[in-house]
Amino acid sequence: MPLIEAGAFKKGIKVILEGEPYEMLDMNFVKPGKGQALYKCRLRCLTKNTILDRTYKSGDGLEAADVRKGDAQYLYRERMNYVFMDLETFEQYSLAPEMLGEAARFLMDGMTCNLLFWNDQPIGISLPQHVNLKVTAAEPAVRGNTSSNITKRVTLETGAEVNAPAFIDVGETIRINTETGDYMERVKT
Repeated sequence: MPLIEAGAFKKGIKVILEGEPYEMLDMNFVKPGKGQALYKCRLRCLTKNTILDRTYKSGDGLEAADVRKGDAQYLYRERMNYVFMDLETFEQYSLAPEMLGEAARFLMDGMTCNLLFWNDQPIGISLPQHVNLKVTAAEPAVRGNTSSNITKRVTLETGAEVNAPAFIDVGETIRINTETGDYMERVKT
């Protein structure tokens, strides 16, 4: 695999570190008054979902990871695992909950997402940036709580709980940012 020089580090690149694939979550360039420039990186292991903080000097480099994405459809949950079907080969893959992380909270039957492969083995998924989900449980809004940004916990059809404005009621559809888990807007259906 080609080597990625420290000067080319940026958020989102996939690299090999200690024999495992990592995604760069954050990179800060620091130029001290004396000495070499430093690249402070935060990396997440794609197979174990652990996070590392590393510092590299200018001139250092990391090996690029051969991580590819493929379109897949979420089919069903089997015991503890989640089953996906590759939309190109129609092959089915079973992924453990720890491979999905927080993304499992927003999975719906039939949802299309991206499967991440390393060495032709699935190692995780990435959801669309936004999903529309129906609210199944919410406390009623209290009269007079409309003048400021009052939020309440609502339960979605996937079982996930998120904060939403007080005016959201049961049966409404809301848009959720899958990266942060935050409410974005009410969706008119």
